[in-house]
Amino acid sequence: MRNGYVDAIRKEFTELIIEETFSQNETYLTVKKDANVKICDYLYHHLKFPLILMFATDEREKDGCFKVHYVFSVDEEDAFIIIKVNIEERVPRYKSLTHRVPAANWYEREIQDMFGLVPQGHPDPRRLVLFEDWPAGLYPLRKDFNIKTKPERIQGEYIYRRVEGEGVFEIPVGPVHAGVIEPGHFRFSVAGEPILNLEIRHFYTHKGIEKLFENIPIDKAVFLAERISGDSSVAHAVAFCQAVEKIAGIAIPSRAKYIRTILLELERLYNHLGDIAGIATDVAFAFGAAHASRLKEDVLQLNEFITGSRLLRGMITTGGVRRDIGDKKGNVLLKLSSLQQDFRKLVELLMDMPSVVDRIETTGRIYNDIAKELHVVGPAGRASGMDRDTRRDHPYAAYPELNFKVPVHKSGDVYARTKLRADEVHESIGIIEQAFRSLPDGDIKTEVKEIADGCALGYTEAPRGETIYWVITQGNRIERCKVRDPSFCNWLAIEYAVLDNIVPDFPIINKSLSLSYSGNDM
Repeated sequence: MRNGYVDAIRKEFTELIIEETFSQNETYLTVKKDANVKICDYLYHHLKFPLILMFATDEREKDGCFKVHYVFSVDEEDAFIIIKVNIEERVPRYKSLTHRVPAANWYEREIQDMFGLVPQGHPDPRRLVLFEDWPAGLYPLRKDFNIKTKPERIQGEYIYRRVEGEGVFEIPVGPVHAGVIEPGHFRFSVAGEPILNLEIRHFYTHKGIEKLFENIPIDKAVFLAERISGDSSVAHAVAFCQAVEKIAGIAIPSRAKYIRTILLELERLYNHLGDIAGIATDVAFAFGAAHASRLKEDVLQLNEFITGSRLLRGMITTGGVRRDIGDKKGNVLLKLSSLQQDFRKLVELLMDMPSVVDRIETTGRIYNDIAKELHVVGPAGRASGMDRDTRRDHPYAAYPELNFKVPVHKSGDVYARTKLRADEVHESIGIIEQAFRSLPDGDIKTEVKEIADGCALGYTEAPRGETIYWVITQGNRIERCKVRDPSFCNWLAIEYAVLDNIVPDFPIINKSLSLSYSGNDM
C-alpha cells in the first residue's frame, strides 16, 4: 500500500504532510491542522475510503498538544490510513468534517464533550455524551481529569429539534422503557401515524469505559473489554487483544486462532437467532418467536457446555485463549447439524407466512446512499447493499484459511435484514464446522510478558458489525484505548429508517437493527 495509495496522497498533498509513520498495515500521516478537511475529503470522495473511526488523544505531556485522528479503511489491500492533526491547547478548535463526511457527526460531538476540542462549522454543536447538568470546562478524557472526580451538577436543558405545522404532534418515548432494556429517549414528530421526524437521545448510562482502561493493568483490561456489550463479549475481547498483540509483535498459536474463530461464530449464532425471535415477536407471530427463542437457548446451552459460560466469557486472553475446546468437537458438530435442520424449517415458516412478510417488506428502509454516508455497519449495512465484512476485508484469526460467503441484500428493509441474518446463520454453522475439522494441534497461548510502547488497531466483525479498538501503550500500561462499538455507527440510521413509516412499526424497525445501548453508552 505504501507505494500505491500513500504515494498518491503524498503527491497530491506534499506540502501539507508533516510526518509519516508506518506500522504493519497502518499508515499514519500527520498533516497541517487546516488541511484536515481537504485531505479527508480526498480520501473519502476521490479514493472511496470509508471513515471508520475518529478519536482524540491528549498528548500535551509528550508533544505539547492534543491530536485528532481520522481512520480510513483500504479494504482492497487490508490496510488503514490514519490522518492526524495537532491541536494546540490555547486554540482548541479545528475544522468540522461532518458537512463533507456525515459519518464524522457523532465522533466530532463526542470529542467536543470529552476533550473540549471544538469542531468549527459542525451542523449540530449540541452536547452528545455529557448532559446539560454537567459543568462547563470539565473534560473527562483529558489527562488532568481525575477519574474519582464528582462534579457539582448545574441547571441545563437539552433543546430538541421541532417540526412545526398544523396537526403535527410530538410523542416522547423513554428514556425508561418497559422490560429490562437500558434507557434511551426517542422523540417522534408525527402527523397522524406517519413519522415525520425522529430524534434519539442516548448516553444515559455512560460508564466512562475509556477512562477506566487508562487506570487498570493491561492484563486485567480484557475483562473490561468483554463486559462493554454483554452479548458481544468475544468480539470486544478479541479486538482488544489483537491490538495489544500487534503492539507486542507476537503471533498467537494457530490452534488459538481457530478456537477464537469458533467462539466468534457461536456468538454470532445466538445473537442472530435472538434477533429473528425479536422480529417475530414484534409482528405478533408468537409461534415463530418461540421456535427461534428455543434455538437461541440451544446455542446458549452449547456455549456453556463448551466454555462454562453462556455468553462465552473468560475464554479470550492476550496471546490466545485460556482453555482448549478440541475435545468437544463431536458433540458440537452433532448439535449444529440438528440446529441447522430446525432453522431451515423456521425460516421457511417465517417467509411463507403472509402476515409476517406483509409487516416486514418495505418497512424501515435504509437506502444505500444513506447507509454509505453514515457508515452503517454489519447486517444492517449489508442489507442495504454495502458489501463490507471485516472477516473478509481485514482478515484475522482463522478466517483467511476458511471458506465462507458474505451475504448482501439491496432492499434495505426489515425483510432484507431478517433474510440476511438467516443467511449468515447458515454461513456461521459452516465456518464452525470447518474450523473444528481443521483444528490444528499445538499450544493455545503465547506468553506475553511486557508490552512495548506503541499503538495499533484491533478489529472484529461482531454480530452487529465492525468493532474497532485503537490502543496506545506506554511503560507497560494503557495510555489510551478508543473503543467503537458498531451501534455507535448504526443508531443514527434509525432516524432515517423510520421516516414515512407508522409509529406501530417502530418496534419492528428498532429490533431489526439490533442496536445496543450498552455498547453505545461507553
